[in-house]
Amino acid sequence: MYKNIMFDLDGTITDSGRAIMSSVVYALSQFGITDQPIEKLRTFIGPSLFDSFKREYKMTDADCEKAIRLYRSIYEDQRMYDVDIYDGIPELLRTLKEQHYTVLLITSKPLKMAEKILAKIGLAEYFDHMIGPDPSDHSSDKKRLIEQAVAAYNLDRSQCIMIGDTKYDVHGATDAGVDCIAVTYGYGNTEEMRAAGATVFADSAKDIAEILHISF
Repeated sequence: MYKNIMFDLDGTITDSGRAIMSSVVYALSQFGITDQPIEKLRTFIGPSLFDSFKREYKMTDADCEKAIRLYRSIYEDQRMYDVDIYDGIPELLRTLKEQHYTVLLITSKPLKMAEKILAKIGLAEYFDHMIGPDPSDHSSDKKRLIEQAVAAYNLDRSQCIMIGDTKYDVHGATDAGVDCIAVTYGYGNTEEMRAAGATVFADSAKDIAEILHISF
């Protein structure tokens, strides 16, 4: 049924918690904010940094911009590649490629960063297309990124499925009119994803493969 498989990056392909949360901790420390609960820091994985700093710390737009600059000053230089690949993901991507699916990355992370990360960890070759914002784009809306992919590559929505670990992925897929697999091994909240409209859940890469009716 599906020919075009869309993947989120953070929390779906890579466990990037260390890299993101440690960079957030650094940025917050420059505002005198320390000793933050892990539950709060985890919410930064998935949505845009701008939205996260504003939502969690009620920062002004100017302070959000400053926090992002501080975050990126350490993230890009020291932390960006400190990620783990979730079990089974390389095998899943390789199988999709071998079976001639169109594999796309749909990420809220600035595209240039995502491209560098996937190249560094050896997974870039499995993606036909990558869609992500430029560094000045602070939206967490995945719908416009999915719509961009559909338009740019003339995709049939009925043959597309989005795979992600947060409510932002689910909302984006639902609003764009494509199906979605909500993964439970990442950083999202299962009940939030369910409330956003998720009906199909996967606990592992193996589960994703079974839902897509492929084996590896």
